[in-house]
Amino acid sequence: MTEKKTSYWKWYFLVIVIVLYLTVFFFSKGKFFAIWHSFYKLMFSIVPVLFFVFILMFLVNYFVSNEILRKYMWEESWLKWWFIAIFGWILSAWPIYAWYPLMEDLQKKWIKNRYLAAFLYNRWIKLQWAPVLITYFWLTYSVILLIVMAILSIPQWIIVEKFTKK
Repeated sequence: MTEKKTSYWKWYFLVIVIVLYLTVFFFSKGKFFAIWHSFYKLMFSIVPVLFFVFILMFLVNYFVSNEILRKYMWEESWLKWWFIAIFGWILSAWPIYAWYPLMEDLQKKWIKNRYLAAFLYNRWIKLQWAPVLITYFWLTYSVILLIVMAILSIPQWIIVEKFTKK
C-alpha cells in the first residue's frame, strides 16, 4: 500500500505571510494600512478587466469545439490558419499539457507542423494575465506587445517548416 505524501509548504507560506502582516500591524499601523490601501486599489483596477477576460474565455471555451476548428482549418488558406493558430491559443484557458494529446492527434491526421509552431509560440500570450499586463504597462504598450508577438509567430513557423518535412 502506498502512502500519499502531503505537502504542507503552501500552508507554511500562508502562515508566514499572516505572521508578517500581523508583525507590520503591531509595529507600524500606518504602514500596514498603506499596504492594504494599495492592495485594494490594485484589486479594484484589475477586477473589471479580469471579469471581461473571464467572460471572453468562457464564451470561447463554450462555443468553439474540435469539430468547428477542424471544419475551418481544413482549407489551405494560410492566413486563416495563422489567425486560428494564434487566437486559438490566446483564447484558450487550458494549460499546455492538456493540449499535447490533441496536438499529437491533429499532427498525425491532418495539421501541418508550422501551424502547431505558431500555436505553441503564442502560448506566451496569456489572456489570463492581461489585467496585470494592462495595469502595469498600460493598454497601448500591452496591445502593441501582443500584436508584435503574434506577428513574430510567422517566422517561427517558417523555421519549423524548414526543419521538418510536414
